[in-house]
Amino acid sequence: MDFDEVREVLTPKSTSLDEKLSEFREDRDSWNAKVKKYLTERNEINRQVKELISEVQNQKVIRDEANSKVKELKIIRAERSTVLKQLRAELQEKKPAEERQKIEKKDKKRNERTIQAEMNKLEMRFELGHFPGKKEKDFGRQMKKLYQELKEVKQQKKENVFSELESQIRKAAKLQEEAHRLVEDAVTTAQESHDLMIELSEEVDRLRAKANSSQEGVIRSKREADLLHNKYVVSLRSIHSIQDLFKAMNAQERNVEDDDGGKLEVTDLMSRLMSGDTLSTEELMALQRN
Repeated sequence: MDFDEVREVLTPKSTSLDEKLSEFREDRDSWNAKVKKYLTERNEINRQVKELISEVQNQKVIRDEANSKVKELKIIRAERSTVLKQLRAELQEKKPAEERQKIEKKDKKRNERTIQAEMNKLEMRFELGHFPGKKEKDFGRQMKKLYQELKEVKQQKKENVFSELESQIRKAAKLQEEAHRLVEDAVTTAQESHDLMIELSEEVDRLRAKANSSQEGVIRSKREADLLHNKYVVSLRSIHSIQDLFKAMNAQERNVEDDDGGKLEVTDLMSRLMSGDTLSTEELMALQRN
């Protein structure tokens, strides 16, 4: 096979390889862009996951502290409930039957504050002219009745020998109610933190699945980009080899002083290359020299 035949065979192949070279490069760059996109998505998701995990840990601390507080407050509430029961039992034990009946009647009556408020309201209505003429007597009767009711309540309070104990009971009941409210508040805080932990953990799982999907996209795109890059490199090397071969043939044709043995060697090497054989480094160098 002479040089012209070699050129006739290799020139279209070089053109075809050049076209494929551009195609491989564009496709490779496209896949590399996808790699960057998936990497950006994955890194952003992992950042969000890290923040959510940190918040889950914070909520866990809040929940655990609230649960510990619930235990402590329940002990306090139980102690105050015990004190309240003891005071009520003491009052129940000390009061005779008739005294209890008297207290029951007192409980049915209104307290001083309620009576005084009604009196003030009635006086205001009188000053505004709601009791004109004969109705003024109605005002007097109502006020007299309220004064009498207030007097009885005050007297009954004064005569009550158990007023101190009852005062202690009221204070103990108030303390017990406050302790119960604190327990409920702590329970609510603990439950809210626990619910938020569950919600955040579910979001972490969802984002992790999304991050895994992005990572799969990275691996898949990287694999495709590497494959196309390898094809690009092989095509580029093939083009360079053909160009080097053309240069060697041109040089051989110009070198009219070389003997026929050199031409035979070059022709033999080109024939082997065209048949698909792999030339050694020394043979390629010899081909370039000749």
